[in-house]
Amino acid sequence: MSKIVILGSGSMGIAVSVLLDLNGHDVVMWTPIQEEADMLNKTREHKDRLPGIKIPERIKCTTDFGEALKDIEAVILTVPSQRMRETAIRLKNYVDDETILISCSKGIEEKTGMILTDVLKEELPRVKVAAISGPSYAIEIARQLPTALVCASSDPKVALFGQNLFMNANVRVYASDDMLGVEIGGAIKNVIAFCAGISDGLGFGYNTKAALITRGLTEITRLGIAMGAEKSTFSGLTGMGDLILTCTGEYSRNRRAGILVGEGMSVQEAIKEVNMVVEGVATARPAYELSKKYNVSMPIITQAYNIIHNGLKPKDAVVDLMSRDKKYEDEDSYSVIS
Repeated sequence: MSKIVILGSGSMGIAVSVLLDLNGHDVVMWTPIQEEADMLNKTREHKDRLPGIKIPERIKCTTDFGEALKDIEAVILTVPSQRMRETAIRLKNYVDDETILISCSKGIEEKTGMILTDVLKEELPRVKVAAISGPSYAIEIARQLPTALVCASSDPKVALFGQNLFMNANVRVYASDDMLGVEIGGAIKNVIAFCAGISDGLGFGYNTKAALITRGLTEITRLGIAMGAEKSTFSGLTGMGDLILTCTGEYSRNRRAGILVGEGMSVQEAIKEVNMVVEGVATARPAYELSKKYNVSMPIITQAYNIIHNGLKPKDAVVDLMSRDKKYEDEDSYSVIS
């Protein structure tokens, strides 16, 4: 049994807490909000974030950062991507070179374009870092429905630790050494899912969504390879698998926000209506900037960026995408086609 602290008490934080408690670990959940901690400790349920899921009595939720981190073996981070750095800075006085940090968050830091494990390593160079990702809605993990994930780390022992920590009869975890690919897939699929939602909001059909998913995966793969990730990662759970789930599933907040934008809401109105973090909106800018940095063609990401940041109307974005120059589908096989 390991003592594990979960940083973040949103839907994924609660789901992971329930899972690790079920796996026999000593789990503490941290939130910066006293009212939330009081509610979770009293009612054992977060009616806004994960209604119907009961939190075991053994799990304590606290706002005391130092107390939560006493004698822990691993830290699971479920904080929003744009708060990863400030959380890492806060961890400096509480972790050492034996501590394992596992990021469950999916995003790219907006200011730097860095994946989240690189943010952790930059601020906490001595700790051991991993990322766990894959097609996984928090509510289904908490309900113990069969789920497959990937735990990635440059250190095989750390990947194995994460694999053993999360895995049980209902959760299958694969190990990987491609942290970059796993994180790029998990982050940028949220932008594509936002676009898939816009497609739904505009009243388009399955043909359109299939095209968005397929070409979206091509864009994610292109960028990942240019950055140094392994091509095979993007045909796996954290690439194709997560992309399909987030573009089609009813629990996808990124798709939901996109639907509202497609129906006529502004991006900010849609975020307010969803009332949860919409990582695809935050990730659009760094994804777009990375495409420029690595000279990679990402037309769907470009249109998402223009909708979010330049006020482009969704219908005009569709016209721009559909009227692009003729190309071969497999551009990698035809180097003369840019």
